[in-house]
Amino acid sequence: MTVFRRLDTRDPDFDGELDKLLAWDAREPDDVVRVAAEIVTRVREEGDAALVRFTRLHDGVDVDDVAELELELEQLERSLAALPVSDREALVAARDRIRDYHERQPDGGFEYTDPLGNRLGQLVRPLDRVGVYVPGGQAAYPSTVLMTVVPARVAGVGEVIVTVPTPGGEHSDHVLAAMALAGVDRVFTIGGAQAIAALAYGTATVPRVDKIVGPGGAYVAAAKRLVFGAAGIDLIAGPSEILIIADGSVDARWTALDLLSQAEHDSAAQAILVSPDAGCLDDVGRTVEALLADLPRREIIRQSLSQRGAMIAVRDLAEACDIANRVAPEHLQLSVNVPESLLPAIRHAGAVFLGAHAAEVFGDYVAGPSHVLPTFGTARYASPLGVTDFQKRMSVIGGDAESVQPLARAAAGIAEAEGLAAHAAAARARIAGFDDNQN
Repeated sequence: MTVFRRLDTRDPDFDGELDKLLAWDAREPDDVVRVAAEIVTRVREEGDAALVRFTRLHDGVDVDDVAELELELEQLERSLAALPVSDREALVAARDRIRDYHERQPDGGFEYTDPLGNRLGQLVRPLDRVGVYVPGGQAAYPSTVLMTVVPARVAGVGEVIVTVPTPGGEHSDHVLAAMALAGVDRVFTIGGAQAIAALAYGTATVPRVDKIVGPGGAYVAAAKRLVFGAAGIDLIAGPSEILIIADGSVDARWTALDLLSQAEHDSAAQAILVSPDAGCLDDVGRTVEALLADLPRREIIRQSLSQRGAMIAVRDLAEACDIANRVAPEHLQLSVNVPESLLPAIRHAGAVFLGAHAAEVFGDYVAGPSHVLPTFGTARYASPLGVTDFQKRMSVIGGDAESVQPLARAAAGIAEAEGLAAHAAAARARIAGFDDNQN
């Protein structure tokens, strides 16, 4: 029996079944929110003392002072030197490709003079200090270090502070090596909601940041919601998602592996295959079952596919694109003969992979764009993490006594209509001769 459920757009109840498949409450459970709120409050009020207490409790690291949780940058370099040459070269290649991609993102600055002679423009400035949360509770993620810190550095952020949990005090050389390559400024071995609170509010030891980025578990997500305002946040990351549109032209084994690669992240991850070719759906389904037996994380994968996975039969590739836009997946793979022909129809996805050879796993590690992507269907309005997330924009407005005359009259009229007398007076004060006429 296949692990995937099968849906068909021709079925009268398809819309309801798809809604149920996509239903996912992005809110954290009430008990998680309560615990996260307590942690955030204690860190905000008690600072370092709370960090020491929660690090002992949740990470099993027994320290007396938060200073003991900060890593010396020399330790990152030692971890880098300790890696096998092939591993080190892979991280360097990923770092260089991520930097090369993000250096090509436009900075958005401009300036012009309007027909009246007024100067207008936009200045782009990097954030002063950013906090990066790197998950470390269940696995080590050097890729997340590169995908977050490198774009921040390209943007020109003044200081990058990283927090990473080290349960039991165990460090990952690969994670620390990635930090050395990316160029972080300070590293604290603190995780969970307490790390988010420390970054948002600052303590005697951990500096307060302007924005917090990086994925994490339920407590991290809850804490990011709670501190938003005190600091900016990137997004609330959810379980990994992939939707593959296939026409049967790509080897079923490749497609099956691409689905499995996302399902192995988490039992809540979502993998969906959409195709107008029933034979393709059958072949991939059988191949998934065959490959699943030999994978170390097969139980997680089986839960993921049975709970949130699906194979969807559609009438044609145009309808497949409609389904993809409705789902707005984190990762969209166009495993078709001519993927470029479908790209104009795609409106909502975090990242789009074109053709058989553009495996989603390349986006996870080395393609170049950041792998921090919108989930929960938020690709309808949200974008991948990039250089612009580490910048802010300032409008520039200038003029002289002559050029502002039409602006002053128009602004005074609107301000008066809104009942804002001081606004109107400030505008009229710039009208030539107005102050003289008031005497």
